[in-house]
Amino acid sequence: MQAPPQVRFLDRTTPPHIVTLVLLSGMTALTMNIFLPSLPNMTAWFETDYRVMQLSVSLYLLVNAVLQVFIGPISDRVGRRPVLLGAMAIFILATLGTLVATTVEMFLLFRMGQAVVVAGIVLSRAVVRDMVDEARSASMIGYVTMGMALVPMVGPALGGALDEAFGWQASFLVLLGCGVAILALAWADLGETARTRPTSFRAQFAQYPELLTARRFWGYCAAAGFASGAFFAYLGGASFVGSNVYGLSPSRLGIFFGAPALGYAIGNFVSGRFSVRMGVNRMVLWGCVFSLFGLSLMTVLTLIQMDGPATFFGLFIFVAVGNGMSLPNATAGMLSVRPRLAGTAAGLGGAITIGIGAALAALAGALLTPGSGALPLVLIMWVTAVLAMISILYVIARERQLYG
Repeated sequence: MQAPPQVRFLDRTTPPHIVTLVLLSGMTALTMNIFLPSLPNMTAWFETDYRVMQLSVSLYLLVNAVLQVFIGPISDRVGRRPVLLGAMAIFILATLGTLVATTVEMFLLFRMGQAVVVAGIVLSRAVVRDMVDEARSASMIGYVTMGMALVPMVGPALGGALDEAFGWQASFLVLLGCGVAILALAWADLGETARTRPTSFRAQFAQYPELLTARRFWGYCAAAGFASGAFFAYLGGASFVGSNVYGLSPSRLGIFFGAPALGYAIGNFVSGRFSVRMGVNRMVLWGCVFSLFGLSLMTVLTLIQMDGPATFFGLFIFVAVGNGMSLPNATAGMLSVRPRLAGTAAGLGGAITIGIGAALAALAGALLTPGSGALPLVLIMWVTAVLAMISILYVIARERQLYG
């Protein structure tokens, strides 16, 4: 088994320390969710309606998906370090733009620019895969994302408190300060890990069919996309449900909104602890079981009108545990179908995953209207959990067909 390379913190001649990878991934998560409790107040501030303001989630995810198609191949060609440093610099400029925006259209434009921060999570995973083999990468990715699970737990609570105390702009000021600090850290610590470079971008993109014709790659992408699809639908609709259906204030909504991240941390710990022993596919399967159980119970309680903020946000913890188990392993699986194309696979697989999420977030925002209750969002999440289960069962069947 490949041994991890030597790492020295704040030494950019060695691979990056796990702390740097955790913070790069965490910055992606923080950018996605710190401002979510402020969406109702931002709707009023920009004098628009919730469906328009919710585009700050779905359009952001859509641009994430498009960027990931290019981030992976570019990083394979020019290296992980310059792409990550450039992405963080652009993120800082886009965040400044959100703070000076005077119209919702201007805000959404700069919000889409913030999506470049997705390079942090895409390439932190690719860096891990550069360093170690499949089983160890699933374990290490699990530990990296376990550390970043604290961010979505604290982020919405912090954002809700900042909104009540200083207004919605305070969350974006926090993002600006964090972006500057992490850019400085990456400059000092992020050593290059992509040692094999393709001869040209044309040759690299010519390798896409090799991934796109691999059924196991599609299976892992679908498993990751639908498993995380429930989370992205939650991002798109939970603020509406919390404020309009359950009547929560921004600060209380932030606490409820972030609570499921505890489950994600637990799932990531389990992934880091047992992925090597149990294998990638079994971990994804058990993660899907956890998610489907929680969402099935949530669906039943919503249908019989016994739902409330405690049941809605509490049962989503099962989904978070399941995602913490499924996503690192599904990611390791898709990166290992063609190991020499790890960066390309990370970008393309991430684009497919986030693309599914963007569509589901937009769908949740469109279906949630005054009087609809939480049921449309709950049903969307339940269906995605079923599709994730079907996807990983297909991968397992395909591997048995190929390898006996």
